[in-house]
Amino acid sequence: MEMTVEQDAKDKLSQEQLEALVKIHNRFLAGRIGGRRAVLRNADISGLSLQGHSLQQAEFIGCNMTGMNLQSANFQEASLYACDLSNSNLINTVFIRADLRGARIENAHLQGADLEKADLRVGGIRTADGSSKTNAVNFRGANLSGARLMGSVASKADFSDANLKDTNMCGADLRGAMLEGADLTNADIGGSQLEGASFKSAILMNVEIERIAAVGADMEDAVTEVNIGQSIADLGEPLAKLLEYHAAWLTSAGKKGEQLDLSNVDMRTLESLKKVSLTAIKAINTKFFGMNMYQVQLQSAVLNKSDFRNCDMEEADLRGSSFVDTNFSHTNLKGVNAVALMFGAGDATKRFNPCDFTRSKLRYADLQGGQFKSAIFKDADLSYANLRGADLRDADFTGAKMDGVDLDGALTEGAIIPKSDKPVFQLNRNSSE
Repeated sequence: MEMTVEQDAKDKLSQEQLEALVKIHNRFLAGRIGGRRAVLRNADISGLSLQGHSLQQAEFIGCNMTGMNLQSANFQEASLYACDLSNSNLINTVFIRADLRGARIENAHLQGADLEKADLRVGGIRTADGSSKTNAVNFRGANLSGARLMGSVASKADFSDANLKDTNMCGADLRGAMLEGADLTNADIGGSQLEGASFKSAILMNVEIERIAAVGADMEDAVTEVNIGQSIADLGEPLAKLLEYHAAWLTSAGKKGEQLDLSNVDMRTLESLKKVSLTAIKAINTKFFGMNMYQVQLQSAVLNKSDFRNCDMEEADLRGSSFVDTNFSHTNLKGVNAVALMFGAGDATKRFNPCDFTRSKLRYADLQGGQFKSAIFKDADLSYANLRGADLRDADFTGAKMDGVDLDGALTEGAIIPKSDKPVFQLNRNSSE
């Protein structure tokens, strides 16, 4: 006999009610009298905890499970069909042979999770108006580092921008999967099916590139061990010497030395630019991926189309710089200074130079506490970015994508922020309070 809970969308289970259901389900698993299998349909259990609990063979169908603590829970052979587990803690959670068809797991933490032989195919859900539609499993931006997806069926699943470092994907069905921008460093894809998968802009360090190429998968702009662009060793002189020329160029207003131009250079072999002064450099289409750039000075620089993904840029000085079409996905930008700069002494020569992030990608980036007064974010993608406590006064977000952005405590007076029909971000306080 099954224990079924079906809810109105407006209702929500309490932690006490959920734990009571788990106790009865555990009696079912143990074959004890009074036990019943838990079947929850359309239940809202968001924000609650099932940490460490055994939910084998339970059914969660179309449930709101966002923001839950499911660390080390066991969902072996359970169904989480069309459930929303976005922003949840799924560290070391077991999903062996689980049914995750149509699930949404965006921006969740799945380090060490076990999804061996899980069903991650497209699944159907019924909408509020009674119609039905199908959804691919959504792992966008999720952290699956060290997870086991051996033999899982993840055809057409969306792993865009996900962290798949050290993931075991042996024998997985990834046909038609979207892995654009995903980090697959050290991932094991042996025996996996990759036909029709997209690895565009993915990080493919220490991965079987030959297997991906053999099926004709899209690897446009993918990052591999091979230098992308000019090697730092081919600049002619050591970077330290070039920085001396650049410093002379700055102090002499261009009369001596030479401006440092790092355009199209792969900087990754340096690993660190911590606290280095790169004021007013030019670096278009440059690869800084994964570097330590803590407190780096990048004022008045032109860095359009460059790649700063996974960099540590905490407390960097970015004042007055241009980052048009630049990629900052998953970058640590806590406490950065990205306000405008004013040039010229008199009214005739005075020039206002704001930080420009037009069309830049800041998906899942951490910008909390940053100073972005008057910054330009037109048509930028800030999906699930953390802007808690940031100064966004007079910033322009016209056309920006802001799904899931956290604006709690941000200063927004005078900012142009696109309206949305759905509550996609928080805004608890502003500068007028």
